Amino acid sequence: MESREKPPVCLTIAGLDPSGGAGIVADVKAFTAFGCFAAAAVSSVTFQNTQGVFGAVHQSAASVRKQVEPVFADYEVAAVKTGMLPTRSIIEMVAKVLNEHKPANIVVDPVVRSTSGFDLIDDKALLALMEQLFPLATVVTPNIPEAERITHLNIRGEDDIKLAARRLHSLGPKFVLIKGGHLAGKKAVDHLFDGDSFETFEAEHIETTSTHGTGCILAASITANLAQGKTLRDSVRIAKAFVHEAIRTSPGLGKGNSPINI
Repeated sequence: MESREKPPVCLTIAGLDPSGGAGIVADVKAFTAFGCFAAAAVSSVTFQNTQGVFGAVHQSAASVRKQVEPVFADYEVAAVKTGMLPTRSIIEMVAKVLNEHKPANIVVDPVVRSTSGFDLIDDKALLALMEQLFPLATVVTPNIPEAERITHLNIRGEDDIKLAARRLHSLGPKFVLIKGGHLAGKKAVDHLFDGDSFETFEAEHIETTSTHGTGCILAASITANLAQGKTLRDSVRIAKAFVHEAIRTSPGLGKGNSPINI
């Protein structure tokens, strides 16, 4: 019998979006699109669709740990992506588990607020995220509103992005990727900072109402490419192009901010 090469395992620890556009459903689809085997642990069950987030029921830290530990016990996990981690106790537990198992690649997507304005994490949890998870991260991937909340800066242009990136990098991650899609302009420009220099990744800005889940899918796509052995810079470049095409070809599902094509 012909032996098959084992796919790398990617684990997402994030919230469940029942409408399928964001959260762990989107992460699993992105992992699979890049040839990885997807594993997932639910941190929170949200109540949402393309029109907004209407509430959530969070898991306990013990519940999340009981989901994650069997995965690490059974698989060699190549990369971990964290998304919505709603409470301080969950974040502390996730940091402890990652310190114990030390996966080679950790992508922290600091999901703090939905596009519709629903706060997904309180200030105590955000502080724990900054203090305990950021230092473990290969890369953190905030969008502009998330970077503003974390750094207390008003980001209006490239100079502000660079200042925010430096402040975020001082919290301990190896790389900071600030996604620029929220800034007006002909280009959607993401800025990657390694502590010394900046690199930008550009795509044409698409006028669309189909952006639901873009942040989750970008971070998950970076995670999958890191798991496949690509460099961080190549992973960002590939993920950026993948998300741009997924936005361009969105099927337009739902009555609000539609999910992208993945």
